[in-house]
Amino acid sequence: MNTDPMKFRLLFPALLMNAVLFTLGGPTARAGTETAPFQQVRTASPFELRDYPSLTVVEATQNDGGDSGFRRLFRFISGRNASGEKIAMTAPVFMGENDGRATMAFVMPATLKPGRVPRPEDETLAVREIPAGRFAVMRFSGGRSAKNEKAALNRLRTWLAAEHLSASAPPIYGYFDPPWIPPFLRRNEVMLRLDTPAP
Repeated sequence: MNTDPMKFRLLFPALLMNAVLFTLGGPTARAGTETAPFQQVRTASPFELRDYPSLTVVEATQNDGGDSGFRRLFRFISGRNASGEKIAMTAPVFMGENDGRATMAFVMPATLKPGRVPRPEDETLAVREIPAGRFAVMRFSGGRSAKNEKAALNRLRTWLAAEHLSASAPPIYGYFDPPWIPPFLRRNEVMLRLDTPAP
């Protein structure tokens, strides 16, 4: 079969995500996927205050294309690590910023405590801890884009101001669904760590 290499490169991230979710148990797989744990403190839909424990993540810096971090992280959980261990994928995939650089991170399953996470063979990946804390969170739908992320972040900051709460840390975006899920059905979240604990 004659395959256009450019088309394949463009389709590769979706094909890779398809393989991940098929392994997890289905085309959406959200219901059977472990999610980052939290304790709900307060809700005023679509806004919430949540307490998160410390989370162990494997993080990639996004430095050579939007899907590059996902590929490297997927290879890590597929066994490209010091112990050759296959690790279950969790949700959401976190997108954020570390030292001014865009990042993507997979949260490690709860059974993998910090000292149990195998060392990545890829030296561009890092194992780190997201410290425990209280976060303001807003759920939103739509495709991933700078426009959608900015609009969601602005809404969350407006709500925080109305609640007399402050958050100065960079936002974290959580994405739960593969790219072929219709945008209006997707679950996305924007999170801001509060500067001080909220009542």
